[in-house]
Amino acid sequence: MPVDRKTECLEDLRRRILTLDMPPGSALEETALCARYGMSRTPMREILQKLNGEGYVELSQNRGAKVASMDLGVMRVFFRTAPMIYAAISRLAAENRQSQDLALLRDVQDDFRDATNQSDTAKSAMLNHRFHLQIGYMARNPYLLPSLERMLIDHTRLSQTFYNPGSEDERGRIARAVDQHDALIAAIESCDGDAATQLSVDHWELSRDRLEQFVRPDPLPMDMLTKQDETHAV
Repeated sequence: MPVDRKTECLEDLRRRILTLDMPPGSALEETALCARYGMSRTPMREILQKLNGEGYVELSQNRGAKVASMDLGVMRVFFRTAPMIYAAISRLAAENRQSQDLALLRDVQDDFRDATNQSDTAKSAMLNHRFHLQIGYMARNPYLLPSLERMLIDHTRLSQTFYNPGSEDERGRIARAVDQHDALIAAIESCDGDAATQLSVDHWELSRDRLEQFVRPDPLPMDMLTKQDETHAV
């Protein structure tokens, strides 16, 4: 099996999961996947094992594979953990960034701005994913990066709600999110860890209630992230 075909399949399955083309909890029928991507069971099982290790897929010996769920229990943990990870990653990026990192981050931001201007929901969410993942690489922390990568899977799926505005207020929030990305780049460039940390918390709070719409009509309590959590985020 050519490596490029497996890589293309892996990347496409990640994309389909992140954009909700494959909904959370949906079954992954191995035969159908093999037919769609033109490969045999062995390489497909290898791909599913990799996706399982990354957190995109859940494997069960008796029930096969399914897209990682986003039930209420998972979401409660997500909403408590996400701001702490973002705060720590942003501070470390400001402390450890290198000059070549900033050019890559700005390139992603330019594409992200274009996608939001075009009201492309899926592309905006995917580029937001890339933006925060790039900051994760800049943090240069082998302990936090895997947590960020796993968290971004659920955040990007939730972001399909945020980047699909239904009102002027929601469109305004997207514009502010773009501005906050710019401010975060500036804080990281100036090695200002305090500013980067605060911006990451503000950026999270901007979209938090919109993201919670994903789990309604059983919304999460508004005090899920307490002041103590914020204080001990880094």
